[in-house]
Amino acid sequence: MIDIGVNLTNNQFDHDRDQAIARAKAAGVSGLILTGTNVAESRAVADYAATESGFCYATAGVHPHDAKTFEAHTLTELRALAVRPEVVAIGECGLDFNRDFSPRPQQESAFEAQLELAAELQLPVFMHCRDAHQRFMDILTPWRSKLPAAVLHCFTGNEAELRDCLALDLHIGITGWICDERRGQELQQLVSLIPANRLMIETDSPYLLPRDLPKKPSGRRNEPANLAHIARRIASCRGDNPDALIAAATATSRAFFRI
Repeated sequence: MIDIGVNLTNNQFDHDRDQAIARAKAAGVSGLILTGTNVAESRAVADYAATESGFCYATAGVHPHDAKTFEAHTLTELRALAVRPEVVAIGECGLDFNRDFSPRPQQESAFEAQLELAAELQLPVFMHCRDAHQRFMDILTPWRSKLPAAVLHCFTGNEAELRDCLALDLHIGITGWICDERRGQELQQLVSLIPANRLMIETDSPYLLPRDLPKKPSGRRNEPANLAHIARRIASCRGDNPDALIAAATATSRAFFRI
């Protein structure tokens, strides 16, 4: 299993980061993609991935929440990070019109600049979209043919949005959101629409702890060791054999990130 979205430099892991890696390995996880959300975090995840070569990999990008920090030199720094062997994608980038932590024009500008960088470097893109589907599609569509691959991680949209994404040949990342008996009901119905060769799995740790875990941690923190639980829930919703789903998602992730 490969967890394609792990915020391992989040301070919730400061006291047991290495132990979380060990628990993931013990739980059958074979690789982690560590998420870069700004230049400093992208550098930090690349540095950490270098200490776990062959198991951890990194993305380099600026999350829409941090788009207000995107400046002229940001692309230069991301370009320098992207040539490191442990960096396998540009992102996390995209749009978030739910929280608007950065002004929307700056989010859009930063997103397009990173798509251009990914096209230049021929790296896949790791993307975020919340409450911004139409603008997200408007910006992404002209670039899609220039990109080797693109994934919308932590998909939580509706059927029309999913079909739009699939029509644009996007991969789809599914998290423990699908384990939520309240918010995840629509996703539980939609996940079977995703072709097996476009589906990837993730925890988005330390966020989105699966609500149906039989034994929940006291701190409510999610971690990569819970990936198998999420995979089994996805398989149940799709009517798939769990082992077959995990094998397919792993192969898809390895091909997507070229690892």
